[in-house]
Amino acid sequence: MQLAAIVVSLVLTAVAVALFSRAVVHFVRFFRLGQPVPAGTRTNDPAARTRTLVREFLGHTRMNRWGIIGFAHWFVAIGFLTLVLTIVQAYGQLFQADWTLPLLGGFVPYEMYVEFFALMTTLGILTLITIRLLNLPSRAGRKSRFTGSTAWQAYFVEYVILTIGVCILLLRGLEGALHHVDGYEASYFLSYPLVAAFDGLSAGTLQNLVYLVAMIKLGTSMTWAITVALHTDMGIAWHRFLAFPNIWFKRNADGEPALGALQPMTSGGKPIDFEDPDEDDQFGVSQIEHFSWKGLLDFSTCTECGRCQSQCPAWNTGKPLSPKLLVMSLRDHAHATAPYLLASQSVSADAGGEAPARPPLVGTAEEQGVIDPDVLWSCTTCGACVEQCPVDIEHVDHIVDMRRYQVMIESSFPSEAGTMLKNLERKGNPWGLAKKKRLEWVKEVPFDVPVVGQDIEDLSETDYLYWVGCAGALEDRAKKTTKAFAELLHVAGVRFAIMGGEETCTGDSARRLGNEFLFQQLGQQNVETLNAAEAKKIVTTCPHCFNTLANEYPQLGGHYEVIHHTQLLQHLVDTGKLVPVTPVDGLITYHDPCYLGRHNKVYTPPREIIGRVPGLRNEEMHRHKERGFCCGAGGARMWMEERIGKRINDERVDEALSLDPDIVSTACPFCLVMLTDSVNAKKNDGAAREDVRVVDVAQLLLDSVREKDEQDEQTVRS
Repeated sequence: MQLAAIVVSLVLTAVAVALFSRAVVHFVRFFRLGQPVPAGTRTNDPAARTRTLVREFLGHTRMNRWGIIGFAHWFVAIGFLTLVLTIVQAYGQLFQADWTLPLLGGFVPYEMYVEFFALMTTLGILTLITIRLLNLPSRAGRKSRFTGSTAWQAYFVEYVILTIGVCILLLRGLEGALHHVDGYEASYFLSYPLVAAFDGLSAGTLQNLVYLVAMIKLGTSMTWAITVALHTDMGIAWHRFLAFPNIWFKRNADGEPALGALQPMTSGGKPIDFEDPDEDDQFGVSQIEHFSWKGLLDFSTCTECGRCQSQCPAWNTGKPLSPKLLVMSLRDHAHATAPYLLASQSVSADAGGEAPARPPLVGTAEEQGVIDPDVLWSCTTCGACVEQCPVDIEHVDHIVDMRRYQVMIESSFPSEAGTMLKNLERKGNPWGLAKKKRLEWVKEVPFDVPVVGQDIEDLSETDYLYWVGCAGALEDRAKKTTKAFAELLHVAGVRFAIMGGEETCTGDSARRLGNEFLFQQLGQQNVETLNAAEAKKIVTTCPHCFNTLANEYPQLGGHYEVIHHTQLLQHLVDTGKLVPVTPVDGLITYHDPCYLGRHNKVYTPPREIIGRVPGLRNEEMHRHKERGFCCGAGGARMWMEERIGKRINDERVDEALSLDPDIVSTACPFCLVMLTDSVNAKKNDGAAREDVRVVDVAQLLLDSVREKDEQDEQTVRS
């Protein structure tokens, strides 16, 4: 028995070490296929990055949001890393059944640690196996986050861990029996029942059992290593190693997810100069090697857990986009393409000949594309995938990079979006309305609103520039928010001014659609206008404008202190400059705008304002804050028709109406339009009460700040 165990274990070990080493070398070469990144963007502040890695791993900060799943996974992950010495001990036990580790063998704290983590790892993986089996796609369909995951790989990894955990516990029991443990000892405080079970067996039998179990443990471990070495696209196994560099090299050293600003377009690791681009600059991504090395690392790290998929508004409404499946497709394509790409680097052009034609990265099934256009254009860039990913994959950046090539090089995008782009180019707003229309709302408020360049020369004598935004100035429903906020500022004595006709679209939709060139044009124009007006503090009612002004204009040389109107209103209420006195009765539920919440972490101010309005009873929807559900307008989807599956705004409104609210509130003009459209449609169908209102938080606050007689007078005027 002993000889067979030694031979089998050592042969498998030799094969595993050789193949695993080859796989590691392959990964290094594979990642080098990707494009470089701008200097310092992935390696700045190494101390902070290391702290982030330690915090995310030891704290399991993403996984623990999922309750028992995070708890169980923590023990599995820690056990995998810290029980490695049990493998060393198993090798020793092949040659001498009662062999123990030097120094640590017999050291009670270490023995207790092994006992505890071996048991908890085993229980942890049993918990995860049970959860998987209860949520199989065959049971839950699209609602299962495992839909599309590679089932055999998941089962293989899980049962390998289970087998190894059981073997460690069995070996502990056999060790105790061999060492004649008689009665309870701390070193065997958990495995003592096994010790007792093996007690009474002959020494020879115990030794043979040790050889057998040690062989099974080592054989299982080496079979796992051989299998994953032969499948470098097996993210569910390789994430155990790749997650560490992927987290360390994440976009933000402080640990924040890759949300908020989009990254500037680069080519060859350098930002593209759109005023004078090089002839060989690569605009966006059209082939797998155009992704950065971090992108290739992202794809290989995906563990197929499906947390991104479970939160994706597109997937949840029957559309073809699943962030998980998109990343898996890119990963599989990258690893399938890698051998040719690596070979082409080693062979001269003459020897290698012409490169064979490859399918397009984005293309229909007939074109054999890797990513279907409907997948690409279904994304709302809401960031739910990025927020939930436990290994920090940056899905939105990769989607936008592919969109950039489609828009700027192929001119291939939904036709409705083309109308929006033309309007931005010609008129500076998505509706194509004249500049003077931006000032029409000013005539509808009973006080003066200073306009920079007309009433005042610059902003030096004001507290804030109010950036109204295209929707706030031109869309009738959003204009109600604009007028309400302006009136609140007037009541509170805040000195503010607007840019009027000199304000143009920030370029948010153009950039997220993929037209980086147009974004650069609009952004540079706005930055010049703002700098000329000496803008320092800016407040805006639109989270998309807020995100662009605060997070993206610094890329263009525009550095301003930007706040959202709910943040300013909360401050004015807290300081007593606005006093809500008139009750606004009813049940209210608040919808978190993605670009205010997930992208910029502004969750509290709107809720604080609602909480200060007398008479309101707030009830949260099931999906709120970090797990809030998109309205469907982000990522330029505001300007594209939904033709596949259920409308995203309908899904969100159904969730809101399930609470039977009197008021659905939000803090974004895009969300206001989308939610209102859906509520009105449901009123027409009899699926919603006629008295349900959709309003901005500013409108609620104004209703409460006004006295009752003022409200009646305002209603008459309206």
